[in-house]
Amino acid sequence: SLEEDGLGPERPGRVIANFGPAAVVEGEGDLERCAVRQNLGTLAAGDRVVWRPGVHGGGVVVAVQPRRSLLSRPDYSGRLKPVAANLDQVGVVVAPRPILNEFLIDRYLVAIHAIEGVKPLIVLNKVDLLDREQRLEMDARLETYQRIGYPLIHASTKTVRGLDELRRWLAGRTGVLVGQSGVGKSSLVNALLPGREVRTQALSRATGMGTHTTTTATLYPLPDGGGLIDSPGVRSFELSQELTLVDLERGFPEFAPYLGQCRFSNCAHGLDPGCALQQAAAQGAIDPRRLESYHQLRLSLKAVP
Repeated sequence: SLEEDGLGPERPGRVIANFGPAAVVEGEGDLERCAVRQNLGTLAAGDRVVWRPGVHGGGVVVAVQPRRSLLSRPDYSGRLKPVAANLDQVGVVVAPRPILNEFLIDRYLVAIHAIEGVKPLIVLNKVDLLDREQRLEMDARLETYQRIGYPLIHASTKTVRGLDELRRWLAGRTGVLVGQSGVGKSSLVNALLPGREVRTQALSRATGMGTHTTTTATLYPLPDGGGLIDSPGVRSFELSQELTLVDLERGFPEFAPYLGQCRFSNCAHGLDPGCALQQAAAQGAIDPRRLESYHQLRLSLKAVP
């Protein structure tokens, strides 16, 4: 039964993909193209919403539930644009080629730690390209992250290695994979989503926009539960210039036991006398390369003196 304004009763739903004034919403298994009330702002894949069905199909999103996490990226004007909401996990994908860059991994991890409630993972992809000596070198370079507590998965879509581990990591959760171009992110997404083509066709029918998913963050359900958000827009993301010193330090969890232990309260952890972090690095308690990475990131943030 429709209400007086021509819309049906309110229903819960989840945003599968967003197109500005419109969004694809999944209700009770069906995908519906819905207009979005202007006062709701920009929606993101993964948003939990309230929508009302229309007389001839489709509907209107009338409310957005509070988000427990949000991944954003700058648009062309530099303003942050919501990409994925209610995330549980973010996987940083690296590979032997392009050349492994620990500073880039650190930047990703700082950005992920700034998203409340989201857990990071590191995926070393394309391990089939490594011989034994190269594999040992890679493992040695990534050992620092494992020692800190970051889980590491070795993966290869050619040998199907690590895919079951990735599925277990995502089971019952919503995640997204990020990484440089060329690390094999798209191949991993395709391998994890066997029903992607069918889902894409359903999305195209709902929107009438064809293969829109090449440029729009899209949430795909996984066979074992959970969901994977795919978007070219989140392959890489810059650190927000609004990050504070606390946000930056959160991205280096191994520093925590030493913060506040320096001789001076305003210690910048460089050449300052009595710096607890410098002493810990000299003693091997923290990786000196990570401390150097911290300084590079600190210099790049306007909000941090």
